[in-house]
Amino acid sequence: MAVEPLIELRSVNKYFGDLHVLRDIDLTVGRGEVVVVIGPSGSGKSTLCRAVNRLEPVQSGTIVLDGQPLPDEGKALARLRADVGMVFQSFNLFAHKTVLQNVSLGQVKVRGRRKEDADRRSRALLDRVGVADQADKYPAQLSGGQQQRVAIARALAMDPKAMLFDEPTSALDPEMINEVLEVMRQLAAEGMTMVVVTHEMGFARSAAHRVVFMADGRIVEDRAPDEFFGNPSSDRARDFLSKILKH
Repeated sequence: MAVEPLIELRSVNKYFGDLHVLRDIDLTVGRGEVVVVIGPSGSGKSTLCRAVNRLEPVQSGTIVLDGQPLPDEGKALARLRADVGMVFQSFNLFAHKTVLQNVSLGQVKVRGRRKEDADRRSRALLDRVGVADQADKYPAQLSGGQQQRVAIARALAMDPKAMLFDEPTSALDPEMINEVLEVMRQLAAEGMTMVVVTHEMGFARSAAHRVVFMADGRIVEDRAPDEFFGNPSSDRARDFLSKILKH
């Protein structure tokens, strides 16, 4: 199907010193598409995810969001970042603020909403991710799975055009992983544009429109999940899958 591009990376290169971590990356994510990025550790997956909203600056190439090239810095970049929700491995909630305050803060500061309106929206989103009853607690009083669901609500509160997930379940205990993936599956079903870096192959199979497999800083395969898991075309992907799927 023809999809309207929302995120475009063209010939993107990124170095950490002498280490070439992203090599000539070309990737287009259509509006409403869920793209899952997988690959071995050190393949550049998280760096790719963080480059999309310039948390990692790149040395060359262009990144376009909704038709606009990413600004380098300043207010224009802050505005654009607000359009791209980011969920990290480590929650990144403010420990000294309640759950409700965590979700409302960006709406007031960046989106300019009145506190009452922000709080109303926050409560609705906390309900949507299944933690409405935790609104007045502090992050330390919540389980890891609950904290990550609050982080998703906080990102959604900004009404983003796209959501980036950088290994959102890798810091969680096994029994909490599914409660977070369930929220993400729901978002995918509702048409949210998502780029998800994850080791959760079940999620990749069930929720992704495309699986992007990275190795050594390059995109090696970019295919529909059935094709990728059923018949990977590269030795590198076959080797990776044979190690990860036998668990």
